[in-house]
Amino acid sequence: MRTLALSTLFAGLAGMALSVNAQAADSLNYNVVNIQADAARQVSNDEMHAVLYIEKSNKQPAELAAQINQLMTQAVGTARKYPNVKIETGSQSTYPIYDNDNRKLKEWRGRAEVRLESTDFKAASQLVSELQQNFQTESINFSISDAQRKKVENELMVEASKNFQQRAQTLTQAWNKSGYNLVNLNLNTNNYFPQPMSMSMAKFASAEAMPVQDVAGGESKITVNASGTIQFK
Repeated sequence: MRTLALSTLFAGLAGMALSVNAQAADSLNYNVVNIQADAARQVSNDEMHAVLYIEKSNKQPAELAAQINQLMTQAVGTARKYPNVKIETGSQSTYPIYDNDNRKLKEWRGRAEVRLESTDFKAASQLVSELQQNFQTESINFSISDAQRKKVENELMVEASKNFQQRAQTLTQAWNKSGYNLVNLNLNTNNYFPQPMSMSMAKFASAEAMPVQDVAGGESKITVNASGTIQFK
């Protein structure tokens, strides 16, 4: 009997819980509106990126490797004169070159990259100019530094949130409601960066040092989207 009574009690409590949850769900889905609002800003790119490479050929792979290593070491040494420019070695590869019949090995060809990054455009351009005595420029592009991007995103999050609230208030008045409750809110960032400025091989084929190029970083667009749900009172 006691076991039967407890079972009946638990069944009753479970039924009450289901009823309460159903009522809560009905209440939550009543007078609910989904809203989106954006905040965007054009921001000057303050970071320069450059990729330079060397490509050499030699019949002896050991001599080829030594030649490339020497030029890469020289490039890193040159970069030490520019403490505001970060340099790192990129991909390196060596592969065989055959004759037209693809039978006889003619020589070995090697390729190696260095990558530059700096917020000091002048110093980076000067370093690129020096390295072009031995290297060719594959690409130069610009972006927003992490510090600048985070600062702007934080400001835009506040702006997007205010725009969301303004839309929520406008809809509340349009529907003649007394107010609203925020159910949920999502903030997402979307950054647009321009395409890299590519440099042709022929332009930098000369062994002479190229003149320092004036560069303009341009702008990138940062957008913060606020999307969420409100419920009218």
